[in-house]
Amino acid sequence: MPRSSIVLLLFLTLSGAAAAQDATDCGAPSAIGDGWSVAAPAEVGLDVGVLCGLDKFLTQWPTANIHSVVVARHGKLALERYYGGRDERFDSGMIGQVAFKPETKHDLRSISKSVVSLLVGIALGEGLFPPLDSPVLDALPDYADLHTPERSQITFRHLLTMTPGIAWDETYVPSGDAANSSLRMRVAADPVRYVLEQPIVAPAGKVFAYSGGTTTLLAAVLVRTTGKRLDEYAREKLFGPLDISDFEWMQLWTTQEPSAASGVRLRPRDLAKLGQLMLADGVWNGRQVLPKGWASESVKPRIGTDVGHYYFGYQWWLGRTFERGRSYEWAAGLGYGGQALYVQPDFGLVVSINSGHYSGPNSWLQRVVPPAIFSRVIMPAVKN
Repeated sequence: MPRSSIVLLLFLTLSGAAAAQDATDCGAPSAIGDGWSVAAPAEVGLDVGVLCGLDKFLTQWPTANIHSVVVARHGKLALERYYGGRDERFDSGMIGQVAFKPETKHDLRSISKSVVSLLVGIALGEGLFPPLDSPVLDALPDYADLHTPERSQITFRHLLTMTPGIAWDETYVPSGDAANSSLRMRVAADPVRYVLEQPIVAPAGKVFAYSGGTTTLLAAVLVRTTGKRLDEYAREKLFGPLDISDFEWMQLWTTQEPSAASGVRLRPRDLAKLGQLMLADGVWNGRQVLPKGWASESVKPRIGTDVGHYYFGYQWWLGRTFERGRSYEWAAGLGYGGQALYVQPDFGLVVSINSGHYSGPNSWLQRVVPPAIFSRVIMPAVKN
């Protein structure tokens, strides 16, 4: 049977009405003093019977290698489910079998791009970032030799929407291939120059091309305008206010600077806080962390993409799920290996998922299992 048929069959095999397991083993969250309020699923309008079908749902993929599923609704943590599986650290290789638990950090990979977008919004609110429609090269005087009429048209809004028009391929070339643009950037002596000197292949603002290079340029300007390393600014302005004290930001090999596009490692519960921040117009536990309105601006559809049926905002993916006879829109941070952070505003729902399918014959599962968990288990569990 063709793989596409197998995938379709798996999606249709089991809906959210999956048989429930023992309710005591469904991942009831614990209060651990990290800022989250916790609730039983029924308290926030989630069907515990449906949620308890998660483990059975995952048996459809014996090699699913799901590491965690965390669900919050109406600002309260209602489910956290952890599993054991093989994992690795960004640019550091395999770390082997890990028994995941609430205190275990996990790679976010490209959800790091969404984190950088949040930091841009914070810096804008502080008056420490250039206007979004101003030329990028004006903020990078060290690279004045790269000025051309075409490059001078690239603005920060183009970087946020991945539409600068430069040649870039990290989607269709394997991540470890020497031709992969992201890999070449990470090993370059000057990653910023590497990005800026790529050929112009389209007018700025017209064509989407998935690019960690755009995130690298945003981060380079953040460092210049805030006067802080990226991880230091994140600790002070984002992670600290979100009660996130345990995080890592992996570094580039050549510069020892934080890898803006892929380097963040967070606990799954802390990843879910970023989603809650987006739902609450930048507020966490009564504190305004993001400037008012930045969250909604970030998830407005700005450009269509060549990836599925997704649209793109400010370094956030935008899609929809069909449920109960209608279409529900969501925003998501998505990362290599099966990392996902879904934000669904109609239901007040945040779902974070971590997985370990970075490479190998089953790596295709990263494109199937996390979205299936969200659309075939979590969304159907919403009762009201």
